[in-house]
Amino acid sequence: MMKTSKLLTIGLSITGVGVFMSGCGAAEQADPSSDNSHTEETIKVVTTFYPMYDFTKNVTQDLAEVSLLLPAGTEVHDFEPSAKDVAEIQEADVFIYNSEEMETWVPSLLDTIDLTEVLVIDASEGIALIENEAVEEHHDSDHEHAVHEHDHEEEHGHTIDPHIWLDPVLAQEEVNTIKAGLIEADPENEENYEVNADTYNQKLEALDQEYKEAFQESENRTFVTQHAAFAYLAQRYDLNQASIAGLSSEEEPSPSKLAELSQLVDQEGMEYIYFEDNSSSKIAETLANEVGVELALLSPLEGVSQSDQDAGVDYIEVMKNNLESLKKSIR
Repeated sequence: MMKTSKLLTIGLSITGVGVFMSGCGAAEQADPSSDNSHTEETIKVVTTFYPMYDFTKNVTQDLAEVSLLLPAGTEVHDFEPSAKDVAEIQEADVFIYNSEEMETWVPSLLDTIDLTEVLVIDASEGIALIENEAVEEHHDSDHEHAVHEHDHEEEHGHTIDPHIWLDPVLAQEEVNTIKAGLIEADPENEENYEVNADTYNQKLEALDQEYKEAFQESENRTFVTQHAAFAYLAQRYDLNQASIAGLSSEEEPSPSKLAELSQLVDQEGMEYIYFEDNSSSKIAETLANEVGVELALLSPLEGVSQSDQDAGVDYIEVMKNNLESLKKSIR
């Protein structure tokens, strides 16, 4: 699948014609290093936002050149790829995204590139996604599911919650889907991808166990978030997410919604309301000030700054920080 390999094959074919014309003996003495040259090439992979980048890097290690399309602080839903972004994806061997419900601009993007030249991986393939209506229900942890349809015969828009990476178990499924696509693109490194994915999934399994143990005996299982990004995590560990905004962090809550949440915070004796690191905390601050509670960070992991990445911060570390933050409310 590697574009460099395709060019190399063409070059070898042309060279082979010249060798044949100059005699069979010369062909037998061809440089043996040419047999191994294509295995030294690495595939180029473009990922959309941070979780996809981190999952992919853990599967590829140094076997691929992996890039991150959206820098930290970028609103993933509303992103519009530039001509340069489109060219970068077209030149890649593999393009990886979370879902059409998260990266809503992907369908239009895919219409503009030659899909015979780029392997596209939808990391959410085969995962049952939660309907928006269930996300907005604050007092019932039994969520309805909707099977993820990829033919999109119906217009889902934001009726489907795309934040599956915040569930460490579903994160493992995404890792496996990414691994399978990378093996298709680069079958010579299949064994390495298998080993790397298995090693990383063991870390995700350990993370899942930490969450299970932390909340196993908890009596207060409700937490209030800035927007409805944590339904998958809440469902996995039998928690109740109450969100100020809906699936969009920019959504302005109605006065009645704020009044409802104020009453909930008072009734449950909550001491914290959670804000996010990738968007304005104004809405969370408004409610916290109104009910007299503190703010605490709960990251939806849509972006990790370059400085934090350089310092070694990754998906698992942020998820562990989220766990410690949730322990302030879930106890």
